[in-house]
Amino acid sequence: MYEPKRLHPAAMIISVINTVRQVIFGLIPLFIIAINTDIWKYVLLGIGVLVLLIIVSSILTWLRYTYTLEEDQIRIEQGLIVRKKRTISKHRIQSIDLSQNIVHRILGLTKVQIETAGNDQKIDAALHAVTMEEGKIIHDQLKYTQQTKEIETDEGVEETEEIIEEKDYPSKKISLQKLFIVGSTSGGFGVVLGLFALFFSQVESFIPEQFYDTATTWVVSQAVQVLIVLVVIALILLWAIGILYTVIQNWDFTITRYEKELFITRGLLEKKQSTIPLSRIQAVGIQENIVRQPLGFATVYVDIASGEVTSGNNVELHTVIFPLIRKKDVSTFLNELLPEYELTSEKLTRLPKKALPYYLLRLAIIPILASIVMAFTSPNIVFIPLIITGISLIFGWAQFKTAGYAISNNQLTVQSRMMNKDTVFVLHKRLQSLKKKQHIIHRKQKLASLDTAILNRYQGRHIAIKELRESDVDKIADWYSYEKRNSAPSSS
Repeated sequence: MYEPKRLHPAAMIISVINTVRQVIFGLIPLFIIAINTDIWKYVLLGIGVLVLLIIVSSILTWLRYTYTLEEDQIRIEQGLIVRKKRTISKHRIQSIDLSQNIVHRILGLTKVQIETAGNDQKIDAALHAVTMEEGKIIHDQLKYTQQTKEIETDEGVEETEEIIEEKDYPSKKISLQKLFIVGSTSGGFGVVLGLFALFFSQVESFIPEQFYDTATTWVVSQAVQVLIVLVVIALILLWAIGILYTVIQNWDFTITRYEKELFITRGLLEKKQSTIPLSRIQAVGIQENIVRQPLGFATVYVDIASGEVTSGNNVELHTVIFPLIRKKDVSTFLNELLPEYELTSEKLTRLPKKALPYYLLRLAIIPILASIVMAFTSPNIVFIPLIITGISLIFGWAQFKTAGYAISNNQLTVQSRMMNKDTVFVLHKRLQSLKKKQHIIHRKQKLASLDTAILNRYQGRHIAIKELRESDVDKIADWYSYEKRNSAPSSS
């Protein structure tokens, strides 16, 4: 018999922490407004009552939440007033991820995130706190099919025992040195700077007015050189915090390729284990930002159809499967972990020269117009839009030189650039649509734009190249249609 089980009692503590964390930012403005008035006591009383209600609700939720692990499914019952019963078959499960925050790790627990084929969170499930041993049992029971064999005993009775096959699966781990490079060349600095600005804006009202005025007077009285040094020190400190954040988040980042999935583990304070089913990968991409590209480094990511592979509040458009790799090692990485894809960026068909004016004007037209207006209205500062115009022309030229495509068997490679250089590999069977776009000037110049679509989180992703030769777009369209006809069953 399969007995219903409750989550670990620590689930109540985790629920309280998560709920309080979600409502705290909503309460901060109210608390700031009330701090200098006579109603602050009532506000504190209200906050106390709210916390008490959260605690009581968490206890009742824990008591009413049970799960039953069966041979080929898991059944979950929950609800305080309305009792909800949910059954998730193992055949519908796409991924089972284990993650540990600080509370989990101290108590030897884990969170089990179960994700189905769709992207409906009402179908998916999360066991917020179970023992690590129980989490692994749930993972193995629902994720893998056990293989058994018969054994004949001395009494002639046949029994079965589980066969555990040991295989050497390809795996790759990032070094600590490269993690520091990831942190120092990523956008983590901007994130930390934004969080710092948000934090300062929230606590500014708590700073005593006398101290605030004294500090402001001291800052204004300092020499320009001193202010520059202070700003540089503050930026370096924030940059270092951004590096530390990246290292902690991606600590011991390891990716392993199994028969039907990629398995990723990472994290120092919060250890995460993520599963990416190969059947849901729609495209593989290589991204090089403007800092990493000159250094020869890139990030490898995948686009996944529907659902969320990572949990939490950090929503990403792509799923990073390796934070930093040398560009020259990408081919080996794909051969070992994603042999379905091949690196073909060296065989790209580039844009014709007559496409260059489109790329230059597309980015520089607004700064050019602004420069003309400023030349007549404020000639003393006309250099500002002129500098922006020069930068826009440089980026337009870089976008033109970067763009291209390649067709290799059943794979389409598209390379483009906004700010970062992006190379995307898409298998033919993953392409949802292909569109050819032309306006009247394009037709006269025999140019056309290519727009392809793949499934992705939310509403999908469009991968486009503008101002290709019309013959190149027709070639890609023929390749797309030809493969479709070949894949269709022949009629007798």
